[in-house]
Amino acid sequence: MTTASSDKSQNPLTVSDIWPGLLTAFSISAGAVVLRQVSGHALLSPMLVSVVSGVLLRLALGSNCLPRAGLAIASRPVLRAGIVLLGLQVTLGDIASLGGGAFAVAALSLAATYLTVVLAGRLLGVPRSLTQLIAAGTAVCGASAVVAANSVARGSDAEVAYAVASVTLFGTLAMLALPLLAGPLALDPVAYGIWTGAGIHEVAQVTAAAFQLGPEAGQVGTITKLIRVMLLAPLVLAMALIARGVVTNVSVGGGVQFPWFVIGFVTLAGANGMIDLPEGAQSLAGLVATLFMSTGLAAMGLGMNLRDLHSRGLAPLGLGAFGCVFVLLFSLGMTKILL
Repeated sequence: MTTASSDKSQNPLTVSDIWPGLLTAFSISAGAVVLRQVSGHALLSPMLVSVVSGVLLRLALGSNCLPRAGLAIASRPVLRAGIVLLGLQVTLGDIASLGGGAFAVAALSLAATYLTVVLAGRLLGVPRSLTQLIAAGTAVCGASAVVAANSVARGSDAEVAYAVASVTLFGTLAMLALPLLAGPLALDPVAYGIWTGAGIHEVAQVTAAAFQLGPEAGQVGTITKLIRVMLLAPLVLAMALIARGVVTNVSVGGGVQFPWFVIGFVTLAGANGMIDLPEGAQSLAGLVATLFMSTGLAAMGLGMNLRDLHSRGLAPLGLGAFGCVFVLLFSLGMTKILL
C-alpha cells in the first residue's frame, strides 16, 4: 500500500520547486537593503520593507503565485543563519567598558518587559504565540528577536508579520520621541544613551536616536543595545525550556524543538571578543545578517494570509503600544536609579 510519505520520498524537491520563492524573497530583501543604504533613513528598516513588500506582491500576484518550498527555506534556514551572524555584532569587551550599571538596566528592562507583556497579552486575550512574539520583539531587539523567538513560539507567518510590523511601528515612534525628551528629563549623554539602548526596539532605531545627542551618547546607546542583543540567546533558550515543560505536561510525546541556531549566535559572540577580525568584516557580517533575516521576512510576507492578520483585531496592536510605553518607562526608571 502506497503512503503519502512514500509518495513524497519518491518525488523529492527539485530546483524548480525551490528557486522561484527563494529568489523572489532574496530579491525583495536585497532591494530593501539597498534602499536603506542609499537613503540612510532608519525609518526604512530592511526587515519591515521586506515583509510589507512580500505582502503587497502576494496581493498583486495571487495566493498561489509561488511554490511554498523556496519560501520555507528562506523563512527557516536562511533566516536563522542571519540570526547566527548577529553574534559578530556583540563584543564582551565593549559591554564591560560600560560597567555593571548599563548591563543591569538592559537586563532588568528586558526581563520585566517580556514578563509584563506576556501577562498583558493574556489579559487582553491575544493568542499565546503572538503575545510571545510581540513580547520578545519589544523586550530585546525588534524584528530579529521576533523571528528568533518564533522558533519556540511557533506562530503563523501572519503572526510573525503582525509582530514585526507592530514592534517596528512603535520602535520608530520611540526613536522620534526620545531625542525630544532628553532635555526635559535632564539626562546627560551617558544616561540618555543607556535609556535609548535599553528602551528602543531596533538597533538602527537606537543609533538614529542616540547619536542625536552626540557621539558619546551614540556609542553608549549602541553598546547598551548590543547587551540586549546578547541577551536574546538566554531568552530564547528560556522560552524553549519553559515551552518543553508546558507541552510535556499537556500532551503525550509533545515537545519543542531546541533552537540550536542560538548556540551558533553565542559561539560567534564569544569568538568575536577573542579574534581580531579583519577591517570591515564585522560590518560585512552585519550586512549579510540583515540580508538573510530580511529574506526570511520577505518569504513570510509572500506566504501570509491577510484575512488571518485582519482577524486578530486591535488587541495585538494595543499590546504592542503598551509594551513600548512600559519598556521606555521602566528603563528610564532603572537608568535614574542605577546610574
